[in-house]
Amino acid sequence: MSLSASTPVSAPASTPGPGPAPTEAELLDFARRTAQDAALVASLPLDTEGRTWIRLDGPGGSEAWLIGWPPGTGTGWHDHGGSHGAFASASGALREDSLAVRLPTEGWRTLELAEGVDRSRELGAGSGRAFGPHHVHEVRNESETEHAISVHAYYPPLPLIRRYSRAGAVLRIEQVERPEDWQ
Repeated sequence: MSLSASTPVSAPASTPGPGPAPTEAELLDFARRTAQDAALVASLPLDTEGRTWIRLDGPGGSEAWLIGWPPGTGTGWHDHGGSHGAFASASGALREDSLAVRLPTEGWRTLELAEGVDRSRELGAGSGRAFGPHHVHEVRNESETEHAISVHAYYPPLPLIRRYSRAGAVLRIEQVERPEDWQ
């Protein structure tokens, strides 16, 4: 991955100062409004090899990111360590595959998923979605020729990300990342 900026950038849609924790709906509203900020979106350097990002100041102390996705890139299966969040596409389209099941929080390395838990959606420019603290998904840019750009926001700020591998119905925890791994 390429790091495009490490200092937070204030997005016009951010809410300054302490206050109540932002809801999923407020995070989604922030992501959608920020994705419409043409100057901010244009400021993101794009790389043909890997994702790029700029850290943003999110509402109510949330963690937020503007992310560039080269053609064919994705996140792999992961969760957000108990944070709830939202993301919105600013340009291009992203495919999200997710699991409609709450995973146990501890005590497992490998889990067999029941039938019917898979969900898939495409989020084109201007589209977004919010999710709760137990959300497991993968996000990718399936285009062969165009970058996608999106805005993501999480509250509380990500304490960790669990990365999973998936083979058919079997989901396996592969790695746990902490903030120092991506900031």
